[in-house]
Amino acid sequence: MNVLVTGAAGFVGQNLRIRLSREKDCTAFPFDVANTESELFEFLSKADRIVHLAGINRPPNPSEFMAGNLGLTSTIADALEKMQRPVPIIFSSSIQAELENDYGKSKRAAEERLKLYSERTSAPVRIFRFANIFGKWCKPNYNSAVATFCFNSAHGLSLTIHDPEAPLRLVYIDNVVDAIVRELTSELQGFSYVNAEPVYASTVGKVAAMIQDIHEKRQKGFIGDYSDSFYKKLATTYLSYVDIPSLATAPELKCDERGWLFELIKSEKAGQIFISTTKPGKKRGNHYHDTKVEKFCLIKGKAQISLRKVDSTERYDLEVDEQNIQVVDIPPGYTHSIENTGTEDCIVLFWANEIMDPTHPDTYRLEV
Repeated sequence: MNVLVTGAAGFVGQNLRIRLSREKDCTAFPFDVANTESELFEFLSKADRIVHLAGINRPPNPSEFMAGNLGLTSTIADALEKMQRPVPIIFSSSIQAELENDYGKSKRAAEERLKLYSERTSAPVRIFRFANIFGKWCKPNYNSAVATFCFNSAHGLSLTIHDPEAPLRLVYIDNVVDAIVRELTSELQGFSYVNAEPVYASTVGKVAAMIQDIHEKRQKGFIGDYSDSFYKKLATTYLSYVDIPSLATAPELKCDERGWLFELIKSEKAGQIFISTTKPGKKRGNHYHDTKVEKFCLIKGKAQISLRKVDSTERYDLEVDEQNIQVVDIPPGYTHSIENTGTEDCIVLFWANEIMDPTHPDTYRLEV
Protein backbone atom coordinates (compact mmCIF):
# COMPACT_ATOMS: atom_id res chain seq x y z
CA MET A 1 0.00 0.00 0.00
CA ASN A 2 1.36 3.40 -1.03
CA VAL A 3 0.35 6.18 1.37
CA LEU A 4 0.76 9.86 0.56
CA VAL A 5 1.28 11.79 3.79
CA THR A 6 0.94 15.55 3.46
CA GLY A 7 2.45 17.62 6.25
CA ALA A 8 4.92 14.77 6.68
CA ALA A 9 7.53 16.90 8.46
CA GLY A 10 5.08 18.14 11.07
CA PHE A 11 4.28 16.86 14.54
CA VAL A 12 1.66 14.28 13.55
CA GLY A 13 3.45 13.55 10.27
CA GLN A 14 6.70 12.55 11.97
CA ASN A 15 4.94 10.18 14.35
CA LEU A 16 2.77 8.70 11.61
CA ARG A 17 5.70 8.09 9.24
CA ILE A 18 7.58 6.17 11.92
CA ARG A 19 4.50 4.08 12.60
CA LEU A 20 3.96 3.38 8.90
CA SER A 21 7.58 2.26 8.58
CA ARG A 22 6.62 -0.66 10.83
CA GLU A 23 3.54 -1.61 8.84
CA LYS A 24 3.94 -4.58 6.51
CA ASP A 25 3.89 -3.80 2.77
CA CYS A 26 3.44 -0.06 3.32
CA THR A 27 5.36 2.70 1.56
CA ALA A 28 4.94 6.32 2.64
CA PHE A 29 5.28 9.20 0.19
CA PRO A 30 6.17 12.20 2.40
CA PHE A 31 5.03 15.59 1.13
CA ASP A 32 5.73 18.90 2.86
CA VAL A 33 6.57 22.54 2.12
CA ALA A 34 9.98 21.59 0.71
CA ASN A 35 8.33 19.51 -2.03
CA THR A 36 7.14 20.81 -5.39
CA GLU A 37 3.67 20.67 -6.89
CA SER A 38 4.95 18.31 -9.58
CA GLU A 39 6.10 15.92 -6.86
CA LEU A 40 2.64 16.14 -5.32
CA PHE A 41 1.01 15.17 -8.63
CA GLU A 42 3.45 12.28 -9.02
CA PHE A 43 2.59 11.00 -5.54
CA LEU A 44 -1.13 11.39 -6.28
CA SER A 45 -0.75 9.25 -9.39
CA LYS A 46 0.73 6.39 -7.31
CA ALA A 47 -1.00 6.66 -3.92
CA ASP A 48 -3.44 3.99 -2.73
CA ARG A 49 -4.40 6.06 0.31
CA ILE A 50 -3.90 9.70 1.34
CA VAL A 51 -3.46 11.03 4.85
CA HIS A 52 -3.90 14.78 4.50
CA LEU A 53 -2.28 16.42 7.54
CA ALA A 54 -0.88 19.58 5.96
CA GLY A 55 -2.41 22.89 6.93
CA ILE A 56 -1.85 26.36 8.29
CA ASN A 57 -2.76 27.27 11.84
CA ARG A 58 -0.74 30.41 12.65
CA PRO A 59 -0.24 32.52 9.51
CA PRO A 60 0.93 36.16 9.64
CA ASN A 61 -2.27 37.18 7.88
CA PRO A 62 -5.68 35.58 8.70
CA SER A 63 -6.51 35.54 4.99
CA GLU A 64 -3.87 32.82 4.58
CA PHE A 65 -5.99 30.35 6.56
CA MET A 66 -8.34 29.75 3.66
CA ALA A 67 -5.57 29.73 1.06
CA GLY A 68 -3.51 27.26 3.07
CA ASN A 69 -6.18 24.89 4.38
CA LEU A 70 -8.76 24.93 1.60
CA GLY A 71 -6.17 25.60 -1.15
CA LEU A 72 -4.08 22.45 -0.88
CA THR A 73 -7.15 20.32 -0.21
CA SER A 74 -8.76 21.63 -3.41
CA THR A 75 -5.54 21.03 -5.36
CA ILE A 76 -5.51 17.39 -4.22
CA ALA A 77 -9.21 16.81 -4.91
CA ASP A 78 -9.08 18.58 -8.30
CA ALA A 79 -6.08 16.52 -9.39
CA LEU A 80 -7.61 13.19 -8.34
CA GLU A 81 -10.88 14.02 -10.09
CA LYS A 82 -8.99 14.91 -13.26
CA MET A 83 -6.94 11.70 -13.04
CA GLN A 84 -10.15 9.75 -12.35
CA ARG A 85 -8.48 8.19 -9.33
CA PRO A 86 -11.01 7.80 -6.46
CA VAL A 87 -8.30 7.44 -3.81
CA PRO A 88 -9.51 7.22 -0.18
CA ILE A 89 -8.57 10.32 1.84
CA ILE A 90 -8.16 10.64 5.59
CA PHE A 91 -8.23 14.30 6.58
CA SER A 92 -6.89 15.93 9.72
CA SER A 93 -9.43 18.60 10.62
CA SER A 94 -9.95 20.19 14.02
CA ILE A 95 -12.57 20.78 16.70
CA GLN A 96 -12.12 24.42 15.66
CA ALA A 97 -14.19 23.56 12.56
CA GLU A 98 -17.22 23.82 14.85
CA LEU A 99 -16.39 27.50 15.50
CA GLU A 100 -16.69 30.69 13.47
CA ASN A 101 -13.05 31.82 13.66
CA ASP A 102 -10.91 32.09 10.54
CA TYR A 103 -9.06 28.85 11.20
CA GLY A 104 -12.27 26.94 11.90
CA LYS A 105 -13.94 28.28 8.75
CA SER A 106 -10.99 27.22 6.61
CA LYS A 107 -10.99 23.71 8.05
CA ARG A 108 -14.74 23.41 7.56
CA ALA A 109 -14.38 24.59 3.95
CA ALA A 110 -11.74 21.89 3.38
CA GLU A 111 -14.13 19.30 4.81
CA GLU A 112 -16.85 20.44 2.41
CA ARG A 113 -14.48 20.19 -0.56
CA LEU A 114 -13.64 16.61 0.41
CA LYS A 115 -17.31 15.78 0.81
CA LEU A 116 -17.89 17.02 -2.74
CA TYR A 117 -14.90 14.95 -3.92
CA SER A 118 -16.44 11.87 -2.31
CA GLU A 119 -19.82 12.53 -3.92
CA ARG A 120 -18.30 13.09 -7.37
CA THR A 121 -15.97 10.09 -7.36
CA SER A 122 -17.48 7.69 -4.77
CA ALA A 123 -14.09 7.78 -3.05
CA PRO A 124 -14.15 7.07 0.69
CA VAL A 125 -13.32 10.06 2.89
CA ARG A 126 -12.78 10.10 6.64
CA ILE A 127 -12.66 13.35 8.60
CA PHE A 128 -11.00 13.58 12.02
CA ARG A 129 -11.93 16.68 13.99
CA PHE A 130 -9.02 16.30 16.36
CA ALA A 131 -8.91 17.82 19.80
CA ASN A 132 -5.63 19.48 20.81
CA ILE A 133 -2.97 16.84 20.12
CA PHE A 134 -0.08 16.42 22.54
CA GLY A 135 2.95 14.15 22.73
CA LYS A 136 6.58 13.86 21.72
CA TRP A 137 8.00 16.23 19.09
CA CYS A 138 5.23 18.81 19.23
CA LYS A 139 6.73 22.28 18.74
CA PRO A 140 6.78 24.39 21.94
CA ASN A 141 5.88 28.07 22.01
CA TYR A 142 3.79 27.62 18.89
CA ASN A 143 0.22 26.36 19.20
CA SER A 144 0.32 23.73 21.96
CA ALA A 145 0.00 24.66 25.63
CA VAL A 146 1.17 21.18 26.65
CA ALA A 147 4.34 21.39 24.54
CA THR A 148 5.11 24.87 25.86
CA PHE A 149 4.50 23.92 29.50
CA CYS A 150 6.65 20.78 29.14
CA PHE A 151 9.49 22.64 27.46
CA ASN A 152 9.46 25.51 29.94
CA SER A 153 9.28 23.22 32.98
CA ALA A 154 12.12 21.04 31.69
CA HIS A 155 14.27 24.15 31.13
CA GLY A 156 13.51 25.98 34.37
CA LEU A 157 11.37 28.64 32.70
CA SER A 158 8.17 30.08 34.13
CA LEU A 159 4.74 29.07 32.84
CA THR A 160 2.56 31.90 31.55
CA ILE A 161 -1.13 31.22 32.13
CA HIS A 162 -3.64 33.89 31.11
CA ASP A 163 -6.79 32.00 32.10
CA PRO A 164 -6.33 28.96 34.37
CA GLU A 165 -9.99 27.99 33.93
CA ALA A 166 -9.85 27.94 30.13
CA PRO A 167 -11.01 24.49 28.99
CA LEU A 168 -8.67 22.12 27.17
CA ARG A 169 -9.66 19.00 25.25
CA LEU A 170 -6.61 16.88 24.59
CA VAL A 171 -5.83 13.71 22.66
CA TYR A 172 -2.50 11.86 22.76
CA ILE A 173 -0.38 11.49 19.64
CA ASP A 174 -0.14 7.68 19.77
CA ASN A 175 -3.93 7.42 20.01
CA VAL A 176 -4.18 9.75 17.02
CA VAL A 177 -1.74 7.63 15.00
CA ASP A 178 -3.55 4.44 16.02
CA ALA A 179 -6.84 5.92 14.80
CA ILE A 180 -5.34 7.01 11.47
CA VAL A 181 -3.79 3.57 10.88
CA ARG A 182 -7.11 1.98 11.82
CA GLU A 183 -8.78 3.88 8.98
CA LEU A 184 -5.89 3.23 6.59
CA THR A 185 -6.16 -0.51 7.03
CA SER A 186 -9.98 -0.72 6.99
CA GLU A 187 -12.30 -1.29 4.06
CA LEU A 188 -13.70 2.22 3.63
CA GLN A 189 -16.90 3.39 2.01
CA GLY A 190 -18.60 6.75 1.73
CA PHE A 191 -18.00 9.98 3.63
CA SER A 192 -18.01 10.09 7.43
CA TYR A 193 -16.58 11.70 10.54
CA VAL A 194 -14.44 9.51 12.81
CA ASN A 195 -12.77 9.96 16.18
CA ALA A 196 -9.48 9.41 17.95
CA GLU A 197 -9.97 8.47 21.59
CA PRO A 198 -9.71 8.94 24.48
CA VAL A 199 -10.15 12.69 24.64
CA TYR A 200 -9.17 14.19 27.99
CA ALA A 201 -11.15 17.18 29.24
CA SER A 202 -9.26 19.51 31.58
CA THR A 203 -8.30 23.16 32.03
CA VAL A 204 -5.14 25.10 31.23
CA GLY A 205 -4.42 25.58 34.93
CA LYS A 206 -4.86 21.92 35.84
CA VAL A 207 -2.65 20.73 32.98
CA ALA A 208 0.06 23.23 33.92
CA ALA A 209 -0.09 22.06 37.54
CA MET A 210 0.22 18.41 36.52
CA ILE A 211 3.25 19.13 34.35
CA GLN A 212 4.89 21.11 37.15
CA ASP A 213 4.20 18.20 39.50
CA ILE A 214 5.83 15.78 37.04
CA HIS A 215 8.87 18.06 36.78
CA GLU A 216 9.25 18.52 40.55
CA LYS A 217 8.81 14.82 41.27
CA ARG A 218 11.53 13.91 38.78
CA GLN A 219 13.93 16.32 40.50
CA LYS A 220 13.35 14.39 43.75
CA GLY A 221 13.43 10.89 42.30
CA PHE A 222 9.66 10.43 42.51
CA ILE A 223 7.17 9.20 39.96
CA GLY A 224 3.50 10.14 40.05
CA ASP A 225 0.32 8.11 39.73
CA TYR A 226 0.79 6.21 36.48
CA SER A 227 -2.54 4.45 36.97
CA ASP A 228 -4.00 7.73 35.67
CA SER A 229 -3.54 7.35 31.90
CA PHE A 230 -3.67 11.11 31.26
CA TYR A 231 -0.99 11.78 33.89
CA LYS A 232 1.17 8.98 32.47
CA LYS A 233 0.92 10.39 28.94
CA LEU A 234 1.77 13.88 30.19
CA ALA A 235 4.79 12.45 32.04
CA THR A 236 5.91 10.63 28.90
CA THR A 237 5.50 13.84 26.90
CA TYR A 238 7.37 15.92 29.48
CA LEU A 239 10.41 13.62 29.34
CA SER A 240 10.70 14.11 25.57
CA TYR A 241 11.47 17.81 26.21
CA VAL A 242 14.32 17.17 28.66
CA ASP A 243 17.72 17.86 27.09
CA ILE A 244 19.74 14.68 26.54
CA PRO A 245 22.53 15.57 29.03
CA SER A 246 19.89 16.22 31.70
CA LEU A 247 18.41 12.75 31.31
CA ALA A 248 21.27 11.43 33.45
CA THR A 249 21.09 12.30 37.15
CA ALA A 250 23.39 11.25 39.99
CA PRO A 251 21.61 9.64 42.95
CA GLU A 252 22.70 10.23 46.54
CA LEU A 253 24.92 7.28 47.49
CA LYS A 254 24.82 6.21 51.13
CA CYS A 255 28.17 4.55 51.77
CA ASP A 256 29.61 2.68 54.77
CA GLU A 257 31.91 -0.27 55.43
CA ARG A 258 29.31 -2.67 53.98
CA GLY A 259 29.11 -0.99 50.56
CA TRP A 260 26.74 1.59 49.10
CA LEU A 261 22.98 2.03 48.77
CA PHE A 262 20.82 4.46 46.79
CA GLU A 263 17.13 5.06 46.12
CA LEU A 264 16.18 4.47 42.48
CA ILE A 265 12.46 5.27 42.36
CA LYS A 266 10.00 6.63 44.91
CA SER A 267 6.24 6.63 44.55
CA GLU A 268 3.66 7.91 47.01
CA LYS A 269 1.31 5.15 45.86
CA ALA A 270 3.70 2.27 45.17
CA GLY A 271 6.56 2.65 47.67
CA GLN A 272 10.19 2.75 46.59
CA ILE A 273 12.93 0.78 44.86
CA PHE A 274 16.52 0.92 46.06
CA ILE A 275 19.76 -0.87 45.21
CA SER A 276 22.74 -1.81 47.32
CA THR A 277 26.13 -3.44 47.11
CA THR A 278 27.41 -5.55 50.00
CA LYS A 279 31.04 -6.60 50.42
CA PRO A 280 32.05 -10.24 51.06
CA GLY A 281 31.28 -11.28 54.64
CA LYS A 282 29.21 -8.17 55.36
CA LYS A 283 25.57 -8.22 56.42
CA ARG A 284 22.65 -5.83 56.02
CA GLY A 285 19.41 -5.78 57.96
CA ASN A 286 18.92 -7.42 61.36
CA HIS A 287 15.71 -5.48 61.83
CA TYR A 288 11.98 -5.95 61.42
CA HIS A 289 8.92 -3.90 60.49
CA ASP A 290 5.42 -3.86 61.96
CA THR A 291 3.65 -2.94 58.74
CA LYS A 292 6.21 -2.32 56.01
CA VAL A 293 6.90 -5.22 53.65
CA GLU A 294 9.77 -5.63 51.20
CA LYS A 295 11.02 -7.71 48.31
CA PHE A 296 14.68 -8.70 47.96
CA CYS A 297 16.22 -9.77 44.65
CA LEU A 298 19.93 -10.58 44.44
CA ILE A 299 21.06 -9.91 40.87
CA LYS A 300 24.83 -10.29 41.24
CA GLY A 301 26.94 -12.47 43.51
CA LYS A 302 25.91 -14.85 46.28
CA ALA A 303 24.15 -14.29 49.61
CA GLN A 304 22.10 -15.77 52.41
CA ILE A 305 18.76 -14.22 53.36
CA SER A 306 17.71 -15.08 56.91
CA LEU A 307 14.32 -14.59 58.58
CA ARG A 308 12.93 -15.20 62.07
CA LYS A 309 9.51 -14.38 63.49
CA VAL A 310 10.16 -11.83 66.23
CA ASP A 311 8.58 -13.97 68.99
CA SER A 312 10.09 -17.27 67.81
CA THR A 313 13.48 -18.94 67.89
CA GLU A 314 12.98 -20.76 64.58
CA ARG A 315 15.21 -19.31 61.86
CA TYR A 316 14.95 -19.73 58.09
CA ASP A 317 17.98 -19.38 55.78
CA LEU A 318 17.56 -18.95 52.04
CA GLU A 319 20.58 -19.28 49.75
CA VAL A 320 20.43 -17.02 46.69
CA ASP A 321 22.84 -16.38 43.83
CA GLU A 322 22.94 -14.89 40.36
CA GLN A 323 22.64 -18.31 38.70
CA ASN A 324 19.21 -18.85 40.23
CA ILE A 325 17.50 -15.47 40.47
CA GLN A 326 14.73 -15.38 43.07
CA VAL A 327 12.46 -12.68 44.46
CA VAL A 328 12.05 -13.06 48.22
CA ASP A 329 9.14 -11.44 50.06
CA ILE A 330 9.85 -10.16 53.56
CA PRO A 331 6.65 -10.29 55.65
CA PRO A 332 5.93 -7.94 58.57
CA GLY A 333 6.93 -9.09 62.02
CA TYR A 334 9.96 -11.06 60.79
CA THR A 335 13.43 -9.83 61.59
CA HIS A 336 15.60 -10.35 58.55
CA SER A 337 19.10 -9.96 57.18
CA ILE A 338 21.08 -10.55 54.02
CA GLU A 339 24.74 -11.60 54.20
CA ASN A 340 27.21 -11.74 51.35
CA THR A 341 28.51 -15.33 51.33
CA GLY A 342 30.47 -15.00 48.12
CA THR A 343 33.92 -13.71 47.21
CA GLU A 344 32.87 -10.52 45.41
CA ASP A 345 30.50 -7.67 46.06
CA CYS A 346 26.88 -8.68 45.68
CA ILE A 347 24.22 -6.41 44.23
CA VAL A 348 20.67 -6.53 45.56
CA LEU A 349 17.52 -4.86 44.27
CA PHE A 350 14.98 -3.98 46.98
CA TRP A 351 11.37 -2.83 46.92
CA ALA A 352 9.48 -1.51 49.94
CA ASN A 353 5.74 -0.85 49.93
CA GLU A 354 6.22 2.59 51.47
CA ILE A 355 8.75 5.39 51.23
CA MET A 356 11.21 5.62 54.09
CA ASP A 357 10.02 8.25 56.59
CA PRO A 358 12.83 9.14 59.03
CA THR A 359 10.28 10.38 61.57
CA HIS A 360 8.30 7.11 61.47
CA PRO A 361 10.66 4.54 59.97
CA ASP A 362 8.82 1.40 61.18
CA THR A 363 12.25 -0.24 61.48
CA TYR A 364 13.35 -1.95 64.73
CA ARG A 365 16.76 -3.46 65.39
CA LEU A 366 16.75 -7.17 66.26
CA GLU A 367 19.33 -9.85 65.45
CA VAL A 368 18.00 -12.70 63.38
